[in-house]
Amino acid sequence: MDFKDAIKQISERVEKLKDGLKTEEATKTALIMPFIQALGYDVFNPLEVIPEYVCDIGTKKGEKIDYAIMKDNVPILLIECKHYSEDLTLHDNQLLRYFHVSPAKFGILTNGIIYRFYTDLETANKMDEKPFLVVDMLDIRNNQIDELKKFHKTYFDIDSILSSASELKYTSELKNILIKEFANPSAELVRLLTKQVYDGIITSKLLEQFTVLVRKTIANHINDVISDRLKNAIERHEDEQPEEKTDEKPESKKELPDGVVYMSDDGTIVTTQEEIDGFNIVRAILYDIVDIERIVYRDAQTYFAILFDDNNRKPICRLYFNSQTIKYVSVFDSAKKEIKNKIDSLADIYKYSKEIRDIVTFYLDAKK
Repeated sequence: MDFKDAIKQISERVEKLKDGLKTEEATKTALIMPFIQALGYDVFNPLEVIPEYVCDIGTKKGEKIDYAIMKDNVPILLIECKHYSEDLTLHDNQLLRYFHVSPAKFGILTNGIIYRFYTDLETANKMDEKPFLVVDMLDIRNNQIDELKKFHKTYFDIDSILSSASELKYTSELKNILIKEFANPSAELVRLLTKQVYDGIITSKLLEQFTVLVRKTIANHINDVISDRLKNAIERHEDEQPEEKTDEKPESKKELPDGVVYMSDDGTIVTTQEEIDGFNIVRAILYDIVDIERIVYRDAQTYFAILFDDNNRKPICRLYFNSQTIKYVSVFDSAKKEIKNKIDSLADIYKYSKEIRDIVTFYLDAKK
């Protein structure tokens, strides 16, 4: 079994077993030890993996971390474990203390589902406050599997991982900044962009006008990128389909009104390009926290529903675009209460990025 298959197998194991794990020890045995084994280490060989590794901290003697991965009798990776339901943010200081007194260059804080990887990029021998890599075993990406592979016993190289860690850390932080700027452009960004296209004096009123234009431009660009990707994916799929041989003449396609991409036979359900554009904006808002293939839509007579995992019980938002003059987007809280908001343009959907991201995060957390 190759590494990618091994990690995906653990992901399936997490989904299957997590709800039956009542203790931290059960979490370690069922989820974390298999993960260590997938990295190529023998969890039953004390020369490779030491459970309850002693890390004396100042006057505190006998302090222990759950696992230490060893190489040539020296710890290279410390692993602090918690029960799968625990919030890891409450425990990162504990790993920091162990890291400070150990020669290990890397530390992992995990509950068997989320794995946070730390090192000392900012100050030598002092663990960074923020992890350089965060992996969710219930929503793992191929690029993350590539990063995990660098910790495999066969490929482990400190300099290579540190180089990658530096890039991951700063690209992650830059991505978070861009997400915030895309949702609500700062005055600094608007001013910078305005200077590129406007030669006059930039007044407060002008800055306010360009803030709207920048937000709209960003929304349109993201929408175009996603639309192009979806179009290319559809074209590739159609190209891969074998041609059917038939003597029958093809039926002529039903002519649709301008701006309409689908209409039911009885004409009661009409899907417009504007609704599809809104759907793509919602996908853009969520692209960094979940696989966007899990974000789907179902059109109805009175609204256009956007759902998580194609599940009516997991609504993300609804678009009410049937009226020619007034349009609404509704969002949902954790109690599934629908909150309707009037919008003037598609770009206004970005105003509700927090609510949209919060409800999807709620659905993701509910699975853990």
